[in-house]
Amino acid sequence: MSGTPGRQRFALVGTGARAEMFVRALVLDHPNTAELVAFADVNQARMNAHNDWLAELGFDPVSTYPATDFGEMLAKERVDVVLVTTVDRTHDEYIVAALRAGCDVITEKPMTIDAPRCERILRAVAETGRKVSVAFNYRYNPLHEKVREVIAEGTIGEIGSVHFEWLLDVRHGADYFRRWHRDKANSGGLMVHKASHHFDLVNWWLDATPVEVYAAGQLFFYGETGRRHGYARPYERAHGAPDAADDPFALHLAEHPRLRALYLDAEAEDGYHRDQNVFGPGVSIEDDMAVLAKYSSGASMSYHLTAYAPWEGYRVMFNGSRGRLELEVVESDFVSPQAAGELKGAALHGVQAAVEEGWAKLTVRPFWEPPREVPVSGYTRSGHGGADARMTAVLFGGHTDPMNRAATARDGALALLTGLAANRSFETGQAVRVADLLTIP
Repeated sequence: MSGTPGRQRFALVGTGARAEMFVRALVLDHPNTAELVAFADVNQARMNAHNDWLAELGFDPVSTYPATDFGEMLAKERVDVVLVTTVDRTHDEYIVAALRAGCDVITEKPMTIDAPRCERILRAVAETGRKVSVAFNYRYNPLHEKVREVIAEGTIGEIGSVHFEWLLDVRHGADYFRRWHRDKANSGGLMVHKASHHFDLVNWWLDATPVEVYAAGQLFFYGETGRRHGYARPYERAHGAPDAADDPFALHLAEHPRLRALYLDAEAEDGYHRDQNVFGPGVSIEDDMAVLAKYSSGASMSYHLTAYAPWEGYRVMFNGSRGRLELEVVESDFVSPQAAGELKGAALHGVQAAVEEGWAKLTVRPFWEPPREVPVSGYTRSGHGGADARMTAVLFGGHTDPMNRAATARDGALALLTGLAANRSFETGQAVRVADLLTIP
C-alpha cells in the first residue's frame, strides 16, 4: 500500500479475530481516507494470517512488528491513528503509549478492565490532548438510533425506569468460556467485556450517568460448577480430544480455516488454546448476572445477562410519564444441533448472521391510545444490525455524524464503571456508589 496525501495512516495492535472487521473496513470501504500501514502483535503467525487475507483481497502486505516494538512502529510508520484490538487487560498499555506518541486511538470495547487502568487512560488524554474513540458499535444500530430519537422527542415523556434483558445462547455465550475471556483478570468478566456495550447504550439513550449499582452474579452453568447439569466431557481442549467429537459445546478449530490460521496454527508461538472445555477448570467469570442501577436523571435500570440461553437476543423497555417504549430483538430463535459447533457473535465479530430465524420490533405504547409499531429502516441481521459499517464510516471514512454517536474516552469510562460497580457488589453484597470507584468530570 503506497502512501497517499490526505489519508490517515492506521496501525493495528492485536491481530486476533476481533481485528478482521476493522481491517476489511479500512482496506475495502475507506481507501480514500484511510491507509493501513502496520500490524503489531505478540504472535507473528497471526499477523502473517492477516497479511495472507490482505493478499486474497488484492492488497500488498503491511509491515509487522513484535508488540515489544510498538513504539518503534509508531515512529517508523508515521502512524496517525492506532487501532487497539488486543486482550482487554492490555488495552491501556497501548492506548497510553499511542497517545503519548502523538497518535489518536480507536479501541475495541471495553476501553479497559479496572479503575486504575481507566484513570491512567483519562490522565493521558487530558495531558496529551489526543483523542480516544471506543468502538461501541451498538450505538450505530438503526434500532438503537430510533430508540434514542423516540426518547429525545419526548414521545413517552420523562423516563422513570428501564428494564433490560440480554440473552446469549449456548453457542455464543459458551464461546466466552472457551477463551481468554473466561479469566476475569483478562476481561473483567461479562459485566465489563460484554455488558459495557449495554451500559453504554443506556447512558446514551438516557443522556445520564450511573450513580449507584447493586448486583448479584454467579457462575451457574459453565465451569466446574456446571458439571452437575450433565453436559461436561473429560477433555482439556477440543482439538485432538475424542470426547469432544460430538460435544455441542466444543469448538473444532481445524474445521474453520480462519480460526485455524489465527489460533491452531499459531499455538507454537504462545501456547494459547482457543478451544478450551467450557466446563473445565480456570473459569473465574460469572454466567448469570442481575443489576439494579440508579442514574443521574433519577431513572433506575434493572438489567439481567444470561450466558446460557436457548435463544439469543434482548428486550429493553422504557417506562415514561407518557407511556412505554418496548424493543424486542430475536437474533436467533434457537440453536440448531447442526449449528451448535458453528461460529456466532464474537467468533466472527458480527460478520455472519445466524442461520436460525430472527426478527425485531419497536413498539410505542402511549397512555389511552392503542400501541403502534415504529418503523425502522436500515436494520439487517448481519454486521450487528448494520452498525459495523455505519461506525467504520464515521471512524475511518470521515462521515459526519449528526447523532454524535462516536464514543469518547469519557463514554468508555462511564460504561466501564457500571460493570466495575456490579463486580464490586458481587463481592461485597452491598450497593456501590460509582463515585467511590472513580471520579469522572
